Amino acid sequence: MTNPLKSAPVAYQNEPFINSPDGRILRMLAEYQEPLARFRREQIQDTVVFFGSARFQGRKDAADALAKLEENHSASPAEQFQKDLKLAQASIDMARYYEDARQLAHMLTKWSIGIPARRHRFVVTTGGGPGIMEAANLGAHEAGGKTIGLNIQLPFEQYPNPYITPTLNFQFHYFFMRKFWFAYLAKGLVIFPGGFGTMDELFEILTLAQTDKLAKKILVIIYGSEYWNKIINFQAFVDAGTVSAEDLDLFKVVDKPQEAFEFLRDGLTQYHLGPAAPKKKGEVLPEIAKTRP
Repeated sequence: MTNPLKSAPVAYQNEPFINSPDGRILRMLAEYQEPLARFRREQIQDTVVFFGSARFQGRKDAADALAKLEENHSASPAEQFQKDLKLAQASIDMARYYEDARQLAHMLTKWSIGIPARRHRFVVTTGGGPGIMEAANLGAHEAGGKTIGLNIQLPFEQYPNPYITPTLNFQFHYFFMRKFWFAYLAKGLVIFPGGFGTMDELFEILTLAQTDKLAKKILVIIYGSEYWNKIINFQAFVDAGTVSAEDLDLFKVVDKPQEAFEFLRDGLTQYHLGPAAPKKKGEVLPEIAKTRP
């Protein structure tokens, strides 16, 4: 008699199980192990991460959007047109940060690809989407270097920009696993003007540095004093006694791509290049730096 039962799939090919709450731990591990394997294969040793608004455009795109809005203003109610016009004009003003991120990423990449090393150093990394992320990936791409995009599934804004190195284009479901990969490889962090997500990443890294949870020196740049001075009063933390005065030395505020580049170049050289580079007590070379057996 023929057995009427079909063979059951092995557990790792059982999609209902893998996608169920019981399979969550496997999905989490996959978002650790798959990027790890790919970073090893691509010989990525460390990164410099760029954060900033996903909504900024380059100067040309912002100008085109404003022109199109003014051309079609009669199609919208007057009140809505004024709101849209205000946002479009703000986009023109904020476009300078897109251009600055592009220039800084280009300068950093040109310098980093000239470093004699077996692995790729200080690779420009972003969240992989539009806006400042696109600008940084574009600048690194134009400089001829590898560039990383750590994308995440979101209901809006997030889609991979075309300038990410294809083999270094990642997609995450879990925010905390994406955050891990941002922090684990980073030797530098550049924070351009942005919203809640940008502030989240900034304060997370500052907290890790403040509490000595990073086994490495990470250079933090806050870019654009005009914007950030309106958003955050850092001195108020000190005045209220909620942070120490020396905690403000965990970052540097800059306004020009050249100034940001020189700070990164000098700091990365001092702390992370050559046998004389100082290391924190207990610092271990990340597993990512090891070559595959």
